[in-house]
Parts: sequence; structure tokens; C-alpha cells
Amino acid sequence: MHPDFAVSWDEPEDEDTQNPLNWPPKEKWANILVISFISFLVPLVSSMLAPAVTVVSEEFHTSSTLFPTFVVSIFILGFASGPLVLAPLSEIYGRVPVYHTANLLFIVFIVGCAVSQSASMLLVFRFLSGFVGVATIAIGPGSIADVMPRERRGRAVSIWAVGTILGPMIGPIVGGYVTEKAGWRWMFWIIAIVTGVTATAALFVLRETYPPVLLERKAAETRKATGDERYYSKLSSKVSFTQMFKHSIMRPTKMLIFFPVVTVLCTYVAILYGTLYLLFTTYSFVFEEIYGYSTFAAGLVFLAGGVGTLAGLLYVGVFSDRALKKRASTGKAVTPEDRLPLVITLPGALTFPVGLFIYGWTAQKHIHWIVPQIGTAVTGFGSILIFTSIQTYLVDAFEQYAASAIGANAVLRGLAGALIPLGGLNMYRALGWGWGNTLLAFVTLAIAPVPLILGIYGASIRKVKLFSVTL
Repeated sequence: MHPDFAVSWDEPEDEDTQNPLNWPPKEKWANILVISFISFLVPLVSSMLAPAVTVVSEEFHTSSTLFPTFVVSIFILGFASGPLVLAPLSEIYGRVPVYHTANLLFIVFIVGCAVSQSASMLLVFRFLSGFVGVATIAIGPGSIADVMPRERRGRAVSIWAVGTILGPMIGPIVGGYVTEKAGWRWMFWIIAIVTGVTATAALFVLRETYPPVLLERKAAETRKATGDERYYSKLSSKVSFTQMFKHSIMRPTKMLIFFPVVTVLCTYVAILYGTLYLLFTTYSFVFEEIYGYSTFAAGLVFLAGGVGTLAGLLYVGVFSDRALKKRASTGKAVTPEDRLPLVITLPGALTFPVGLFIYGWTAQKHIHWIVPQIGTAVTGFGSILIFTSIQTYLVDAFEQYAASAIGANAVLRGLAGALIPLGGLNMYRALGWGWGNTLLAFVTLAIAPVPLILGIYGASIRKVKLFSVTL
């Protein structure tokens, strides 16, 4: 390949409108907002069945103590599996084909949930809908990295990330209301309709953003126009398609196993995420048993966590990009570690366990319902600070393979979100709400130094990789 035939962005590169980084702000934000809305909608589906699990169990005549939590968490198991396939595919074929295909399959599998005739059928379609629905969760930050420069990326990732946390909190409210008014199956029909409308809009709004795919298209057009087959994309891979496919499919797994910075951060996020889903799957038991809430009212308890999450979003939006812009204005090089400043990681790492303490002991002592709700709000605040800062850190640290890095994060997070809640009820039955949540709080407090340490020493740790593997 002769360098004279390498196809790149037109010079000057920062003015080439084909480069997604140079798109008009309206076009960038249209893409980001559509992806963010789907990233809110899909996690909403993950938890919306929580208030209706007793109704579903009765309809399918199952007395299993595992089914009420597993029918919720198996969706997250799909979340854990999907990124291993979807994220690498987006780095081969582009983001948009994966989004559109996943949206269509998601609608099909959601309809499958709505018409399920047995517990096993519902479980299968819940898993499949989670598997394909995770597309915007696994690839979304990659799309954001494609269109936003580093110093403007924090706010965009925050808006995207809030949907992934707010969705599971709004889901039970929707699920509880629809179950009481129309039956549990209608919650799936409604989601299928809303997703159908959103997917149709996505067909007209979403544009391809992945630079290697865009430059390959540009090279193909140049070859066609000139009749010269020597033109090639500057970002094209020098390996065969088969080798590239194998490399891409294995990339998220390689990152998880051989890159300690990815392993540590993803494990930390996974523990917090699994803890959140343990809370989500047991809220209805707490507030129905202790406070005598109805199915719909039990769904409303998720609002407090949503308020805390929104407060955290505003906090991150103010401090994340501001720190980078300030550093850049002084002429200092911006690094991924600037995404983990103490002003974000310290409050996030500490408020998460503090909220668990408040929630657990005030519920145990039957204190007024507003107090445990404050605890869930505090935990929600801490969660969005940690999740957003780590997501943006991974994107900045692995820009070219951002989708795979976030995919690796989604895999471990999904596994924890699916498996940790399975022991939740038994733990609370054995320890009580107070000591049960205290145990969770101590675990999350013990690992709280992780983002703080990486914020200081991350540059050195990032350079470490085991066995000299290549991505």
C-alpha cells in the first residue's frame, strides 16, 4: 500500500464536514439524543416487571422462590452476553447497521414476552430482548466518542448514562401502574409500540459515525470514480476480514482479562451495578411488607433514586468537562485520568454506601417511609457519579476501541446485575434489612478507593498489559 493512495479526511481535517467531529452541533446532538433515549428505554424494560412478579408467578402457577428475581435479572444476563458480539460488530460494519438490526429484533422479542404462554417462554424472550437491546448501551459511548472531542464529551456521556440508570428506576413505576390498570402483558405491548416509533425515527436521524467505516466508504467511492484500485482507507486494517472478525470478537474479552485498568474498573462498576439491581428486585418486598404499599405504590418508591440520579447528572455535567477545559486552557495535555477528579470520584464513592446504610436501618426500624427513600436517593446520586466518570475514562483511554472497552464493561456489569440479585431475598431473610444493607455498604466502601487511586496513578497502570497482547 503506497501512502500516496491512502484516503483520509480532506485537509484541513478540522473543517472536513464528512468527519463526524466536524458535524453541526444539531446533527451531533440529534444522534446522541436518539441513542440516549433508546438507552433509557431498554434498561426501563429490565426492571419494569419487578412489581408484577407475584402476578406473573400466579398466572404461570410457579411457586419457585428463584423465579421472581430471575425473571427480572435474566434480562441483565442478556445485557452481559450481547456486548461480546454487538460491540465488535460495530467496529467492523459500523454503528448504524448494528443499531437498526438490534432495534428490530428487540421489538420482535418484546412482543414474544407479551404473548408468552409459560414461565420458560417468558424467560427465553426476556433473555433475547436483553441480548439485542444492549446495543446502545454497549456502543453508545463509542458513537459519542466519534462525534465529540474530549473536552466536550463529559456532558454528552452524562446525558447518555443517566438513561441507563434512570431507566431501571422508572421501569417499576410504569410496570406497577400498567399491571394494576391493564395487566402485566400490556407493559410489553406499550414498550413494543414506543420502541417501534423510536426505531422508525432512528432510521431517519442516525448517521454512521465510525471513522474507519466512513473512510472505507470514501476510498470505495474514490476507486469507483478513478477506476484505480490502489486507493485504500488510511484507517483500513492490514489483516484479512476473517482475522479482523476474530480480533474484533475477542477484543472485549482481551480487555477484561489482559488490561488491569479495564479489569479493575469494570469489576468495581459491576459490584455497584449488581448491588443496585439487588435493591431494584427487592424494593417491592420492603415497601409492601413493612409499609403496606400496593403494587403501583411500590413502583413509585423508585422515584427517589431517580431524583438522586438526576441531581448527580447535574453535578457531573458541571464538573466533568469544566476540569478538562481548564487544564487545556493552561496548555497542559488532557489525559483520561482527568475524567476521575476527586471532586467527582470522592463524593460518588462515599455517598453510594452511605445511602445503603440509611435505607437499610431506617426500613428495619420502620421509620417514616420518606427516610429510606432519602437513602435510595443518596445511593442513586453516588451511582451516576461513578458510572459516568468511569465510562468517560474508558472512552478516552481507548478511543479507537471505545465500543469494545464499554462492551467489556457492560459484560461484567450485566453478569453482576443478573447474578447478585438472585441471593438478595435469602440474604435479607437471614440478616434483616438493616444488616443486609450494611453488608452491601461495607463491601462498596471497601472498594471505594479504586477510582481515587486510578485518578492519581492511572497513567502508569494503563500502560500495563499482560502477556503483551494486541487489540
